[in-house]
Amino acid sequence: MRVRLAHLGASAALALAASGTALAADDVIHVPLQKAIDAATASGKLDGSVKFYLAGTGPKGKVLKASALTNKKSNAFAKDHEQACIWTAQSALIQLQDAARNAGANAVTNIVSYFRKNEYKSTTDFECHVGALMAGVALRGDLARIGK
Repeated sequence: MRVRLAHLGASAALALAASGTALAADDVIHVPLQKAIDAATASGKLDGSVKFYLAGTGPKGKVLKASALTNKKSNAFAKDHEQACIWTAQSALIQLQDAARNAGANAVTNIVSYFRKNEYKSTTDFECHVGALMAGVALRGDLARIGK
């Protein structure tokens, strides 16, 4: 009888956890892009060969590829929302850095958040959607060649 009650208790706990996850809110937060750039540079994920400029900031250059997109998701379970978003944004920046290098660009300019094709433009922040399990960051920018 004890085994059955323990099994029933575990099943009930699992059902409650699943219903809480299903009802978890998708929060939208705005985080300074520089925090993600600094964290990725400090860890060696970004090497400084490609510069990043949000829309309305930075130099103009020759656009080699317009509207390069990245859409990254990562685990946010039991993590501070801002830290989960910075971690996810690092993955997006790495992908943009690689795309820029492959295009012969040394900058990604005119960066905007582009989550579910909804544009969020800021001169300081990116937009992150974060819930109980996942964080998502989508960025769109132009791969450009700028003067030093």
